[in-house]
Amino acid sequence: MLEYRAEGLCRNANTLTHEEWERCIAAGEVLQSTALAYDTDRCLRFEIAGHRARMPFAECVDTAPGEEIKDIAVLTRVGRPTCFVVTGSQRDENGEEVYLLSRAAAQRQCKRQYLDTLEAGCVLPCTVTHIEGFGAFCDIGCGIAALLPIDCLSVSRISSPADRVRVGQQLLCAIKNRDAQGRIVLTLRELLGTWSENAACFAPGETVVGIVRSVEEYGVFIEIAPNLAGLAEADPTLTPGQTVSVYIKNILPDKMKIKLVVVNKNLGQPLRFEPHYFVTRGRIKKWIYSTPQSRKQIETVF
Repeated sequence: MLEYRAEGLCRNANTLTHEEWERCIAAGEVLQSTALAYDTDRCLRFEIAGHRARMPFAECVDTAPGEEIKDIAVLTRVGRPTCFVVTGSQRDENGEEVYLLSRAAAQRQCKRQYLDTLEAGCVLPCTVTHIEGFGAFCDIGCGIAALLPIDCLSVSRISSPADRVRVGQQLLCAIKNRDAQGRIVLTLRELLGTWSENAACFAPGETVVGIVRSVEEYGVFIEIAPNLAGLAEADPTLTPGQTVSVYIKNILPDKMKIKLVVVNKNLGQPLRFEPHYFVTRGRIKKWIYSTPQSRKQIETVF
């Protein structure tokens, strides 16, 4: 099966020899090159290893039946790596060969041969393309977008997806489900470990860095890993997002609680924990975050 990657990670057409270029065309391999212009004929223009190439407007995005392509979706490709398959060539008015490219065909191929074969719970790589308040949009192959909702980024609650991920970041996610239009919805938290797996990385008596996530009257929730937070005594001077160092006073698996003491709240520099994956491939059918002794059960059934 051909490999399908996010745009920016596909095979670069500009590095191919003439023989490799011809083989890729014959095999229908997805390639990429940087779009240099969006011209008045509404085509994306490319220069690929000395050859001119163009992508007609209708071939720039694969759309659902009845859905129209928006100009903004095409003109924003200028200056960015754009994937395609070569659909043919033609001669211009000067007799020069111009290759015809289709991103839409690459996306249809990616869906048919790759994405449509995946089930809920399957792990796949993706790249964050942009962030909204409700979640992060990710490229799951050939520029096809999937939503990673904010509540699926981690067990620890965050105020913005930007607290967890950044544009351009490469992630592993699992397929949560497909929406009413058949679009893939992603989840990350099930790959970041259970309470016990995360707690095993820490020990009472350690002092570690943490991020304030919630300030309540009864205490302050401080994240020490994306899927693990503890509780420190109330301190109204702390604010969500603040970086602190904390002393781990106790770890209580039966209650899924970690007792913390703030040691230093003047660290200054911002912090974002990078994902620590406990699952990196295959398919998850059921994930249980909670410990067996805990009354509170957090689980996902795919």
